[in-house]
Amino acid sequence: MKIPKRLEPLVQDGLIDEVIRPLKSGKEAAVYVVHADGAVRCAKVYKEANQRGFHKQVLYSEGRKVRNSRQARAMAKGSRYGRQQQEDVWQNTEVDALYRLAAAGVRVPKPHLYVEGVLLMELVTDDEGNAAPRLNDLDLTGEQALRYHEILLKDVVRMLCSGLVHGDLSEFNILVDQDGPVIIDLPQAVDAAANNNAARMLERDVGNLAAYFGQFAPELLSTSYAKEIWYIYESGALTPEIKLTGHFKGTNKEVDIDSIMREIDDAREDAVRRRQGREEA
Repeated sequence: MKIPKRLEPLVQDGLIDEVIRPLKSGKEAAVYVVHADGAVRCAKVYKEANQRGFHKQVLYSEGRKVRNSRQARAMAKGSRYGRQQQEDVWQNTEVDALYRLAAAGVRVPKPHLYVEGVLLMELVTDDEGNAAPRLNDLDLTGEQALRYHEILLKDVVRMLCSGLVHGDLSEFNILVDQDGPVIIDLPQAVDAAANNNAARMLERDVGNLAAYFGQFAPELLSTSYAKEIWYIYESGALTPEIKLTGHFKGTNKEVDIDSIMREIDDAREDAVRRRQGREEA
């Protein structure tokens, strides 16, 4: 196939041997299957900020570190230079998160290289070597739903122990290979300690998982893992080996279920819009 313009420098420099085919394209990035370093991998090409559709960036950007005060001032002013710097921070967040989470044992695509807005990483495949399906494309048994939910909750805990909350976790950004779920799409990952929205985002992420898997295993719909996880995290006792109960008794404060469900619905609508954008591209 014709080499996309953004991949030409990597081909010329020998970082990519061959561009095999496009894998998917959305408002935030286009992904290609490539051959590099003797293996089949994928190349995620980030689109310019004005081409993307993720409209709640400000909630996710709080607490992110910048290189210097000039960069911070430019980002605050919204100048052209500032928007470019903000875009660099946005892209580097996913790269840094992938390296950090892979080291922590979270199932994410293994990153290999990031250069000039292109991320080379592992291509997650099924047992026949094809690109792995997304979770929402599968029909699960109740047993599978419970097993995948347990695996993903453990990864959510590992992420939080590493200081991160995914911030946009749903069935649309989880792949499933022969060993189970793999979490993808992390440019919006937030610093759990520095972002005031982190607890709410964790609750939405975990709520999305319960709502999706609850279609196949209804008992998950009455669990309260997010509040339990955050309570233990704030107490300083959260570890990757923690045994969760799914029942939270840390406070007598009434839970605003309607508010939580609105957050879940908003996140699901965002994910559906992004999925439709990829399919229309």
